[in-house]
Amino acid sequence: MPLSMLFGILAFMLILSAFFAGSETSLMSLNRYRLRYLVKLKHPGAIKIHKLLQRPDRFLGLILLFNNFVNNFAASIATVIAIKFYANDESAIAIAIGILTLVMLICSEVTPKTLAAIKPELLAFPAAWIYTPLLKIFYPVVWVVNLFVNLLLRMVGVDVNKSSHHGLNKEELKSIITEAESSIPARYQKMLLGILDLESATVEDIMTPRNEIVGVDLEASIEDIIEKIKVSPHTQLAVYKKSIDRVVGFLHLRKVLTLVNQADFDKQAIINLLAQPSFIPENTPVHTQMLRFKSEKIRIGLVVDEYGDVQGLVTLDDLLQEIVGELITDDVTARKQSDGSYLVDATITVRELNRVMQWSLPTQGPKTLNGLILEFMETIPEPGTSIKLHGHPLEIIKGDEHAVKLVKFLSGKKAIQAGGLF
Repeated sequence: MPLSMLFGILAFMLILSAFFAGSETSLMSLNRYRLRYLVKLKHPGAIKIHKLLQRPDRFLGLILLFNNFVNNFAASIATVIAIKFYANDESAIAIAIGILTLVMLICSEVTPKTLAAIKPELLAFPAAWIYTPLLKIFYPVVWVVNLFVNLLLRMVGVDVNKSSHHGLNKEELKSIITEAESSIPARYQKMLLGILDLESATVEDIMTPRNEIVGVDLEASIEDIIEKIKVSPHTQLAVYKKSIDRVVGFLHLRKVLTLVNQADFDKQAIINLLAQPSFIPENTPVHTQMLRFKSEKIRIGLVVDEYGDVQGLVTLDDLLQEIVGELITDDVTARKQSDGSYLVDATITVRELNRVMQWSLPTQGPKTLNGLILEFMETIPEPGTSIKLHGHPLEIIKGDEHAVKLVKFLSGKKAIQAGGLF
């Protein structure tokens, strides 16, 4: 056989080796969720790849069968060429194999596999049309190879027939959404993350705390009650006697504002307009409470603990805000500063802070940043105090004798400069 033909066969073997190596990587690197989407669109190549991936042991056996044959055949051709050039020099064979190994590594392994990893669909779809008929033709050989492979795997406790493809869990989905900055606007990112967090959130996480509930005390004078009704920013007010724990009902301002200017308006008129109060256990999941609000056609309820004491108030708007966040509120609880630090309102919930800052502060204990700081320090810190809260350096900017009001989370550079404080 002339040398030109031998070199031609060797070049062809190198091309085949590159094809098998690249197609193996491309098929294994394909995005499985995009592949399923393309299958639903009836993409012919995607359908064939999907069938091949149902039994990866079979198509991998086919690819490696051909790849090993091609590589060994290329080594044989290189040996023949070396003998033709240097018939009396045995070291020529070793040199030829060394050169062939380097060429195959560059041209038939690293280059095609790198390209396949970067653009898997470029090679995967054409390869599927080649492997599908080849698998049918060489199925007996592949079956024998897989028989021994499966026996070896069973010896180490792996059953290929019982392998399953697990879907993404919640944390993986959150990572995908967080990383999809170029495809999803920031506000919709927060919305999707809020939906994923609904399963673990309870009404206690999002309620208005007891000390911030705006209500009407029936023990107050009628003049004070009317004034509070007129200036209230809320559409519904809790009506109670002396203490919010003795709530009588909820008053809708739409029903009462037309009556407050009448001469005979009194407390009994208010009582006649009250709606029955709804009480919600503090550990009720947010998604469960949304369904309850919908089924009972109510929009507000009082959150109570195991002793029946009122801990806070939650509305349908609070539940919706947990999902859509900034789409229905203009409140900014975390503001980025020019130096990279963040000014954060200490009343922000820990869950919202985690979502805004992409942190993982503990959510099982205190529900607000203020509560988390007080639990960590076991005292109420003075303004100017600096601490490192679960790995995040911060400075107390504003507070009083009861609570922390405003904190500043330091950027990396500022944190290093203030390192002696932590």
